[in-house]
Amino acid sequence: MAAKKKDKDKGDGRKIIAQNKKARHDYLIIDTYECGVVLTGTEVKSLRQGRASLADGFVQIDGHEAWLHNVHVPEYAQGTWTNHAARRKRKLLLHRVEIDKLESKSQETGHTIVPLALYFKGGRAKVEIALAKGKKEYDKRQTLREKQDRREADRAMSAVRRRQRA
Repeated sequence: MAAKKKDKDKGDGRKIIAQNKKARHDYLIIDTYECGVVLTGTEVKSLRQGRASLADGFVQIDGHEAWLHNVHVPEYAQGTWTNHAARRKRKLLLHRVEIDKLESKSQETGHTIVPLALYFKGGRAKVEIALAKGKKEYDKRQTLREKQDRREADRAMSAVRRRQRA
């Protein structure tokens, strides 16, 4: 009984460490995947302090294995000689079918695999990656314009509702 109550309180149990908001601006997200990541002890401790950057990160598939490159996890302050390299490549844990699908899709022109978020879920470090296609400059402007139009419409609707209540 107590275990069920604990699960209800958790919700989805995601504690977000880092997000890559620029990826959603620069790329059209086609498909997303949640995968585990192989980390050393000092990397986990550094992540638990909420320190990481996904800004330049990308995923590459080598020899039927997915690797996360250029993600910056700073060295752990209390770490000694066992500290990790800040920008080392890290292995991603995915099912073979998912890796094969990502590999075939990423070889198409204009497609890439980017990390979107790094978080803890149930005590384990997870990375949300996305198969994405690069946007052209006019697509980025169009997306910003649509977002701004939605905001203005929401503001107008809330103003009308406020006037009706008064």
